[in-house]
Amino acid sequence: MKKTILVAIAVAVVTPLLAIGGARTGTSVDMKCDTMTISADSLLKETPLFDRLYLDAVCRQIAGDSTASALLERCHEMRPDAAEVYYSLAHSYLKQGNDSLARVNMRRAAELQPDNDNYLENVAETYIDQREYDRAIEAYEQLYTHHRDRSDVLELLVRLYNAKKDYHKMLSTIDRMEQADGPSEEISLMRMGIYEQQGDKKNAYRILHALTNDHPNEPSYKVMLGNWLMQHDRKSEAYNWFKSALEDDKQNEFALNSLYDYYRSMGDDTKARQLRDNILFSPQTDIKTKLSMLQQAIRENEQEHGGDSTAVLALFDKIMLTTPRNAELSNLKAMYMRVKKMPQDSINAAYAHTLSFEPDNLSARLTLTQNKWEEKKWNEVVDLCDKGIQYTPEELTYYYFMALAYIQQDKDQKAYEACKRGLNEIDLNKADEPERNMASDMYGIIGDMSYTNQNYDEAFSAYEKAITIYPDNIQVLNNYAYYLSQQNTQLDHAAEMSLRTLKEEPTNATYLDTYAWILFLQKRYDEAKAYVDLTLQNSKNPDKVLLEHAGDIYLMAGDKEKAVSYWKQAIEAGGNKTSLERKIKTRKLK
Repeated sequence: MKKTILVAIAVAVVTPLLAIGGARTGTSVDMKCDTMTISADSLLKETPLFDRLYLDAVCRQIAGDSTASALLERCHEMRPDAAEVYYSLAHSYLKQGNDSLARVNMRRAAELQPDNDNYLENVAETYIDQREYDRAIEAYEQLYTHHRDRSDVLELLVRLYNAKKDYHKMLSTIDRMEQADGPSEEISLMRMGIYEQQGDKKNAYRILHALTNDHPNEPSYKVMLGNWLMQHDRKSEAYNWFKSALEDDKQNEFALNSLYDYYRSMGDDTKARQLRDNILFSPQTDIKTKLSMLQQAIRENEQEHGGDSTAVLALFDKIMLTTPRNAELSNLKAMYMRVKKMPQDSINAAYAHTLSFEPDNLSARLTLTQNKWEEKKWNEVVDLCDKGIQYTPEELTYYYFMALAYIQQDKDQKAYEACKRGLNEIDLNKADEPERNMASDMYGIIGDMSYTNQNYDEAFSAYEKAITIYPDNIQVLNNYAYYLSQQNTQLDHAAEMSLRTLKEEPTNATYLDTYAWILFLQKRYDEAKAYVDLTLQNSKNPDKVLLEHAGDIYLMAGDKEKAVSYWKQAIEAGGNKTSLERKIKTRKLK
């Protein structure tokens, strides 16, 4: 059979588009390596050495092979003027974290092939990173000559000219955007903003006025023009535009807020308050406008009256008479009360009010559940979670708090079932980090319950799932390690997990005891003695288990007298008197 070799062929060889520094989406051509079988003789005959080496280097680079750099250096020696080699070297240096050499090579690639759009765009980005705005402008201007349809390049140029405060160039570039894409409100506002920066009030006003005329049925432009006039101390004109906007739309949030600001700026507090109250207390005002005005009233109360919560709560109550069944308003009241450190019962009542007419309100129910948890009202936590599951069965937090509440009530089987139900509802592939952490804790609870019920296989399987989801769950790591030690199995795995808990909490007596006991079972008695000493130093009230462990460890470390002392203390702490007295008498573990 004729000998063949497998050769990787790179697509787009002349311009290997290895992304550097965030090239524009849609403009880069992804490099791919395909494979085909050809004869060695044919390859040697038809492919120049440089091309073979470069193809090999590029494919290795794509595969993450570190030997690619050496091949690229060899290619560079063969052809010092090959732009594609400089480009690929830039990519290698970037991977190595050597940004300065990456920039040097990228710039050289662009110099050698100034018409290569990909090189040009990437080197322009390096210029921006280095704040070399003149060079970046030159590169993007050159790029635009190749692609007149790329308005995104023009937007970048506007920002670059803005960095140099070159307003003339900014305006001429915006003119080019308008020629390419046609007139638009966005372009007009950009142009107006430049005039503002220049201090050209006349032209800024002209553009805003033109937008208002071009969109006579859009009150937002009238409000925008009125606000501009307010900023430039032309308040009477501003007032007319606000009133005109409200004639078009009586409930326009921006116009109402702007008119309110106008009255306040004029010192007319009576009209300002009247307008505010009309907005807040009218059943016709949409809730978005009410909430915006109410938040402004709260800010003003804090600034002008030192945060008079009595006045604000009276305002809330009066608004809620006209809008009695709005969850946003009710929840805002509860949050305000919490910020003002009002009694917990009052805060809870506000959230309960929300749930009375909107029982599926997730924010109110979860906050109320957490409040009840802090108050240790376990039955109410369970009830809130149970009702929440009826409306939002996929919300893992309900199952989590329910399980924890059951544990506090010594209802371990119900806690186990709550965890099982919740974990059946969640798709861990779509879960966010807090959900994954909760799921890990819930698997840990299943592990604890299963071990207590002597279902060891299920327990250890649950623990494995818990640490797979969240490898740094130190409570699960400790329990898993300890229960493995109780079964005197997988002690190396147990020791590794236990040591990880001590790296996080090196003075935690529970974790220290677990590690000391695992070392004891591994017959590493001197190490176990050192760690049990640390455990005792960090334990305020050593329990019977720790004291018995200390005695066992000291016995095997050769200090029988100390062992007896700890066993006696274990008896006083409530340990198994018969077993401990036998150890004391025989000075043996068995």
